[in-house]
Amino acid sequence: MPRKLASIGAGLVALWASSASAADEPQKWTGPFGGTFTATFAFVSDYSFAGISQTQLQPAVQPSFGYETPTVSDKVLLSAYVGAWGSNVNFTTTGPTVEIDLMSGLKLKTLDKKLSFDLGVVHYNYLSTPSDLFYDYTDFVLLVSYDFGFAEINGKVRYSGDSFGNSGIAWNKRVQYNVPLRFIRLHENVSLKTFGTIGNQWVERNLNYGIPNNDYWYWQFGLIANVYGVDLSLSYVDTNIDIAGCGNTLNCQGRIIFGVWKNF
Repeated sequence: MPRKLASIGAGLVALWASSASAADEPQKWTGPFGGTFTATFAFVSDYSFAGISQTQLQPAVQPSFGYETPTVSDKVLLSAYVGAWGSNVNFTTTGPTVEIDLMSGLKLKTLDKKLSFDLGVVHYNYLSTPSDLFYDYTDFVLLVSYDFGFAEINGKVRYSGDSFGNSGIAWNKRVQYNVPLRFIRLHENVSLKTFGTIGNQWVERNLNYGIPNNDYWYWQFGLIANVYGVDLSLSYVDTNIDIAGCGNTLNCQGRIIFGVWKNF
């Protein structure tokens, strides 16, 4: 079965994992040492990571919390961050459980904040799952984005030395665009954005990972509406894995996903 043996984050429509980057920046609270805290609470109709459902097409609740240091200076916009993200998941091998992702890294902005780099590490934890399944693993992540004003383009690369289920080396590469629809004026408290993603997941031991070949493609596109500070998303998600290659489930098939989240 695909990746988590029946339902493959950073979601998006799990927030941290994909289209969440198209949403408005979270509100920030003052934290210690001059840093800031952020928090988000989300509900999605299906937790999809890299195009494959993590919840067997069922809804998920996904809170997150983070802390970011101040930048080195006004001229050197380099900061560090730590965070945690959670979601319910449901795998055919283990049943319902909880995923907790712990992350840390460095962010750098340059060229009047138009060009951004994010280099980090994420550890995925699946609570109460047997240790001999080797579900927990770590990704090293590089995100590069450029804001053209009329659109933002970003690329992300994830690398794991031993990915989910003892599947060996893994690479996840994807490109995403986010376009604010400023010419559509519905209300002063309503704004719209469109987004799209195409990516490729490659693993060394595909049978351990749960996919029929060493790699597969995934894509999504959709719309995000910010309504009085609440973000609503509607997206189409799909992969090139057929039903048989997805453990005879619909977890890899094209579907519509709805999400709602609030930054606090």
